Amino acid sequence: MTPLHHPGRRSVLHALASLPLALATPSWAQPARSGSSSRAITITQIADMSTSQIDVSKDFLVGSRAAWQEINARGGLQGYTVRHQVIEVNGTPASLRAAVDALKADSHSVALFGSAGDQAASQLVGMLTRELPDLPHVAPWLQNVEAVSSPSTFPIFASRQEQIAHAIKSLSVMGINQVGAVYGSAAEFAAYRSDLEQIAKSLKLSIVSYRTDGDLRDLAQSLTPESPRVLLFVGGTPELVRFSQGVEKQAAQRYLIAMSDVNLQSIQQMGTSRFAPIIATQVVPMVNASLPVVKAYRAALGRLFDEPPTPLSLAGYIAARYTYEVLQGVDGPITRSNSLQAFSRRSPVDLGGFRITPDSRNRGTAYVTQSMVTSDGRVLG
Repeated sequence: MTPLHHPGRRSVLHALASLPLALATPSWAQPARSGSSSRAITITQIADMSTSQIDVSKDFLVGSRAAWQEINARGGLQGYTVRHQVIEVNGTPASLRAAVDALKADSHSVALFGSAGDQAASQLVGMLTRELPDLPHVAPWLQNVEAVSSPSTFPIFASRQEQIAHAIKSLSVMGINQVGAVYGSAAEFAAYRSDLEQIAKSLKLSIVSYRTDGDLRDLAQSLTPESPRVLLFVGGTPELVRFSQGVEKQAAQRYLIAMSDVNLQSIQQMGTSRFAPIIATQVVPMVNASLPVVKAYRAALGRLFDEPPTPLSLAGYIAARYTYEVLQGVDGPITRSNSLQAFSRRSPVDLGGFRITPDSRNRGTAYVTQSMVTSDGRVLG
């Protein structure tokens, strides 16, 4: 594996991830101190800082914070300061229960936005539908949109199913006629196997499914010369790295296609396999794109945080900007009820070249692109 030559924040995150959960998981974050409560509008965000989700949630949260700080610096929301309140959870049912209870007790919060990562966002959909149906749940980092739809949840990013279709289509153009599908856990195998097989069939591709309840490195080492060279990976960053380590030991050329909830920059720093370039779908534009919204994101990130641009922090930035744009158009006072009505209209929003156009299935966009970590550790795309 390629060694990590420049330790930084991500190496600290992965060191934290190796600690016991009670130490690795931060406590509840306090609301931002900006303006008096009478001249502020509270927007809440829930971030899962558990071991498996910290690499996603940290970046997503950085992008969201950059957006709200930028918005406040430019006059806020209809002249009001935005109090960006962050609730950190540790992935357990008890922590999510406490987060929802806090929201129920907080009548000032007009919207919950940008819930991250996927597991927490998925569970929150059901809890909020039952217990807080009047609270808009906006732009969550929600991968399986079709399975957890709700009248008060308003996704804006492409679903995992759309990402898979995009990845497989790009492979079919290259003349690939068989792919493998590797699942990071038994739960992901149960949730997505049928989808992958149906998509592959529609594209006239054969697909071989792999699952394990044990070590993903052992699963990688069990592959044979007859196994597919191109493998779709459904799981998180730690699981993908573990599987890649197994491919490295096997010393057989493979191509790993991952979804948007893996962090390519973390994989780049943790080390890549010489035998398995990693390609990941993205549901936001490239971070070096010339779109106005991406330029604004890079400028805000560079001004406010000592962080490199990443697709996940750009997603957090876009989630906050979308929330702002809809709330900015609310007629009358920005209350929870008026906010829900505004999001329920699902009007198209153009965020500086990134257009969000909800469809009849309550999804925001089918936008998907790809980046790659090469065998020598470079990120392309």
